[in-house]
Amino acid sequence: MVSAAKYARAERDLKSARSFGEGTQQFYSTNELGKIDENNPTKVGTLVIALTSDRGLCGAVHSSVAKKVRSLMTDEENEKNLKIITIGDKAKAMLSKQFPNNLLMMFNDFGKRPPTFADAMVVANGILQSGYEFEQGIILYNRFKSVVSYETTHSPIFSMEAISKSPKLEIYDSLDADTLKSYQEYSLASLLFYAMKENACSEQSARMTAMDNASKNAGEMIGKLTLTFNRTRQAVITRELIEIISGAAAL
Repeated sequence: MVSAAKYARAERDLKSARSFGEGTQQFYSTNELGKIDENNPTKVGTLVIALTSDRGLCGAVHSSVAKKVRSLMTDEENEKNLKIITIGDKAKAMLSKQFPNNLLMMFNDFGKRPPTFADAMVVANGILQSGYEFEQGIILYNRFKSVVSYETTHSPIFSMEAISKSPKLEIYDSLDADTLKSYQEYSLASLLFYAMKENACSEQSARMTAMDNASKNAGEMIGKLTLTFNRTRQAVITRELIEIISGAAAL
């Protein structure tokens, strides 16, 4: 019941947060910024942001993100040049020991409460102030599809230089360097906020499903154990009655 209440709130929050991600993605699409290959997204990326949380008991939500990162790191070139940013203790625990040289930054204290735009700003500022120069990258997260379904997907992110070199940027009027810089910072925070909301809703739905399955399994186990106990008790009573009747017949 608690998980269902948290899921309902996460779904309501996601509906209002989707405009942040869709608007930024539409801007990138209109300007034909580097298109990400769905099958091999890191061919044009140098930064991967693995988005999870600090809490578990939600099935394969977190492990699917870590699995996606591991699949990208099988390429030797990616393993040398790719930098990873983990959000949440779960991604940190699953990736820090395996790829210590590729970890750029780690953020925690996520998932204990609903994500806010301030949380996304903290991560975005940390990335921009880290001093690491990236041309393009991706945010790996779980996109909510339904109560029982989510999809591990990614959203592209771009540096200031990549946006300024966009072939169709001229269709916008009065875009000076300061405006582009402000928009690049805002777009990064917007995409992170959108991804956090998608991931949080997927996590809560998966946790609700996991809790429901656990309750059903516990109920089935209790039923089986109760039946076994009753049969054992009846067998003991029957054996005692047989012993009493046999003794009386012998006398």
